[in-house]
Amino acid sequence: MQTRVAVISIIIEDSSTVESINSILHDFAEYIIGRMGVPYRTKKVNIISIAIDAPQDKINTLAGRIGRLNGVTAKTVYSSV
Repeated sequence: MQTRVAVISIIIEDSSTVESINSILHDFAEYIIGRMGVPYRTKKVNIISIAIDAPQDKINTLAGRIGRLNGVTAKTVYSSV
C-alpha cells in the first residue's frame, strides 16, 4: 500500500482533551515518525506537531478524530513524496 509523508499540526485550547489525544495517537503509533509538543503557557495552549508516514486514509482518519475533539484544531500538510 502506498504511503504519504505528512505533518499534522494540532493546537489544544482545552487541556481536558489531552488524554483523548494521547489515546488516539497511540492507536496510530505504527505510522508516527516523530512528535514534538510545545506548551505555550502565555496563551494557555499546547501545540503538537506529528510527523507521519502512512496511507492517506489513515492520515485523514487520525487528523479527523483529533480535530473533532472540543477545543482542538488539527490541520494536515502533505509532502509530494
